[in-house]
Amino acid sequence: MIKKVTPIILLTLLSLAASAQFPGGGGGGFGGNRGGGNDRPQRQTVIPGTAEDTPKGNGRIKGFLVDSASKKPVEFASLALVDVKTNNPIDGTTTDEKGAFELTKVASGNFKILISFIGYKTKTINDIKIDRKTELDLGNVNIAADVVQLNEVEVVGMAQLIEEKVDRLVYNNEKDITSKGGDASDVMKKVPMLTVDLDGNVSLRGSSNVRVLINNKPSTIIATSVADALKQIPADMIKSVEVITSPSAKYDAEGSAGIINIVTKKSTIQGGTLNLDTGIGNRGSNLGLRGNYRVGKMGFSLGGFGRFNYNMPGKSENLQVGKIDKFSIRQMTESDNKMAFGSYNLGWDYEIDSKTSLSAGVRYGMRNMRNQQDLSTFNTQSDGTTRNSFRDVNTKDLSGTWDVNVDYIKTLAKPQQELSISTQFSRNNRTNDFDSDIYSLSNDAIRQELLGQQGNNNASHNQESTIQVDYQTPVKDNQLLEFGGKGIFRQVVSNFDYYNTVDTPQAASSLNYDQNVAAGYLSYTYTTKSKFTVKAGSRYEYTSIDATQGEQGNLNIPAYSNLVPSLNLSQTFGKGQTIKLGYNRRLQRPGIQFLNPNQNASNPQNITVGNPQLRPELTDQVELGTSFFKNSLYVNVSTFARFTNSSIESIRTTSDVGVITTTYGNIGSKKNYGVNVFGNLTFFKRWQVGGGFDAYYADLTNNNPDPSLAASNTGFVVSGRFRTSLNIKNGWGLQGGGFVRGRDVQLQGTQAGFRMYDLGIKKDFTNKRGSIGFGMENFLAPSFKMKTQLETSTFTQSNTNYLFNRGFRVNFSYRLGKMTFTEQKSRKRKSVNNDDQKSEGGGMDAGGGGGGAVQGAAPAVTVPTMRPMAPNASRPEGAGRPAGIDSTARPANPGMQMRPGTTTDSTARPAAMPADSTARPVIPADSTARPVSPADSTMIPGKPAVPADTTKRP
Repeated sequence: MIKKVTPIILLTLLSLAASAQFPGGGGGGFGGNRGGGNDRPQRQTVIPGTAEDTPKGNGRIKGFLVDSASKKPVEFASLALVDVKTNNPIDGTTTDEKGAFELTKVASGNFKILISFIGYKTKTINDIKIDRKTELDLGNVNIAADVVQLNEVEVVGMAQLIEEKVDRLVYNNEKDITSKGGDASDVMKKVPMLTVDLDGNVSLRGSSNVRVLINNKPSTIIATSVADALKQIPADMIKSVEVITSPSAKYDAEGSAGIINIVTKKSTIQGGTLNLDTGIGNRGSNLGLRGNYRVGKMGFSLGGFGRFNYNMPGKSENLQVGKIDKFSIRQMTESDNKMAFGSYNLGWDYEIDSKTSLSAGVRYGMRNMRNQQDLSTFNTQSDGTTRNSFRDVNTKDLSGTWDVNVDYIKTLAKPQQELSISTQFSRNNRTNDFDSDIYSLSNDAIRQELLGQQGNNNASHNQESTIQVDYQTPVKDNQLLEFGGKGIFRQVVSNFDYYNTVDTPQAASSLNYDQNVAAGYLSYTYTTKSKFTVKAGSRYEYTSIDATQGEQGNLNIPAYSNLVPSLNLSQTFGKGQTIKLGYNRRLQRPGIQFLNPNQNASNPQNITVGNPQLRPELTDQVELGTSFFKNSLYVNVSTFARFTNSSIESIRTTSDVGVITTTYGNIGSKKNYGVNVFGNLTFFKRWQVGGGFDAYYADLTNNNPDPSLAASNTGFVVSGRFRTSLNIKNGWGLQGGGFVRGRDVQLQGTQAGFRMYDLGIKKDFTNKRGSIGFGMENFLAPSFKMKTQLETSTFTQSNTNYLFNRGFRVNFSYRLGKMTFTEQKSRKRKSVNNDDQKSEGGGMDAGGGGGGAVQGAAPAVTVPTMRPMAPNASRPEGAGRPAGIDSTARPANPGMQMRPGTTTDSTARPAAMPADSTARPVIPADSTARPVSPADSTMIPGKPAVPADTTKRP
């Protein structure tokens, strides 16, 4: 064990040493500030081709901005230094919390200064003359308030649901009213490129090998079951969903199809609030409370959510017929399901200084799933004998998950030079048991005498400890270098035993599985003047395993290493079209549900057992995509090819009496070729219509040398979606949509297609503190059925599942508390990001699963360059801002002034900002809103032509 851990520790220490020794440290108290004060913000760098190169000199301008009436400092106002000859802004800054401002390294020349801030008249300071070493102190600069009485103005704008970036697509769930009262799986159904089956399993472009993160953090419950984890996350708490189809080397190599990151809502306020969200329906109810409190540089968040599902009947029919041994087994089930999910979290963050922040969080998630099932089995053997039975089966699947994280981030001397250290501990405790009473059954399906009992007890836990160090630094003005190291230490323990009063039970056993992963990565980004971006990198991961199973002792699983390269290219043409090309290699380690050797025989005719000898599967993926817009039309088209070797596939064998046993092996080979198309069109500034289709060709084989087990299949899988939304006056909104998927191709057969649809209406209260809504889904029929066909060389199986998923619900939400807006320095949140285990994401041989209604909606917009005269000049995100104006609305007149004392919605953003991947632009109230030109999330931002957001970091 020591020998296996040693290389992991050495690699982690080398990564730490490299980060510590990289030149250009400093910041904070090490002289990294330009302004001479420890809290002065940093200036943005200039990228040739993205902003004009600004001449530099040794001049210096400083002063204080104060309100002309109250004589109090005016903080976060924007200043632009304008060249008198060209009338172009060449430099800019913002005032700090004391009203102080400073411009350094100003070249010689004649200038004027334009000062603007919402609620104040724009002020011009003329005759600014700078010589070689001029140090100009303007002293107190007065600015007058601009009080304007506004008539009632109705601003109508369609909020964007889709944003596109160089390596990902962002779905903004907070703009979708039909998600109210649901969970994360309901949100996933509406995200382009994702499909969600009726059990909540998620797949991306036909593959279930997807890594799901929450705020860039993993969780052991997701490693156990993606579908179950999604049910624990309330839809009302989800701000957006990011689909990362071509992850860079910075991400863990896990997730062959890509990464899904769920971003939850966060508080950016001063003061305290309490949000109540509740809903009740015919199939489930939910209650959520969320509180936030922030004072000064410290903030707290506390949340609790519970969801209860009831009235969930189930019905299925299953027929298994032998080809060699002529058995025929017919089973019928009727079940009643009850589920309860909860999520509770406490968060804390503290800004040590303008360049250093510390955050921590604790989360507990619980799942309580209980199933009562009546199972009738009619078993006819080849000799004509029958073995009929009836089982009353009670299954419980209970789990609790703790996630604890501490994250530290430090900005160093150079702009965009950053060091972050992230740690996380996560543990999932799970109980998965079943108990059954066995009865004899007549041919007339009449239950007779009690024959005995049978059961299985399986207690397990999955634990992870992670430390991660990341460092980035600019190289010249248009390049960025990133590297880091990571160590993941996992312990999986599964103890199981059986009892059986009818037959001899299996012997009790256990699995102890320790897996340690050491990783290092290097990533490089280069941007040209012609808006061409190259992002290349490579990641190395070394994995050691120490596993023992019951009386077998040590399993002697060898260590392995993987080198995973990635390359992303992006070219923007003008303002209307972008083309992206990406290649990456990914790997997928098996999760506990594939490794666990516990024999699950709740249905004695279909037994499942894991394989602890599984190795990771490797996938190479290439994708080519383009997006363009014209007026109010937005279209995105992407194609992809994916090749997987040593894929983990099901191995099904049957006994001579018809018992099917399923285990897993690295025997698969997959080839997928597909296309995704989606678009959006806006009518009359109020009505959006969006949708698209996905299609891919699947070529599957298990490469098994045993002819009795060999299998292969090919075919096309097509799905389509439609979505529409309408903004009505007086706070009313209407949304609806649907999804349909055709027949799914699986390794040993097919699964019938299905459809889902929903409709919702919402009314905001007059004071904007709450809303009430009504939603319904699959409301035209009480149920529908899905049929799955499975065929091997030894047997065929036909399963029909009846789904009762018609639902209606009423949702209510209300907010208490007072919000005031003061400085919130924008910081990227760095956190642990483990992306390296195959889980129960899909459960289909082809990885397909089902789907949900995917939203094709308005894209993000391109924010025009701000004129110096604009009153809403750029300033630090989250800084003091008037309240009372909805963040999605803009005044009809761009030059309209707002009077002091009014406030804006907490989601408001500056009208102009650097290309920070963490910031989203404000949407103009115009149906011609245009999408953002995709930007590499790690691209070095260019210097704006107006006062820069000097506190923002890329």
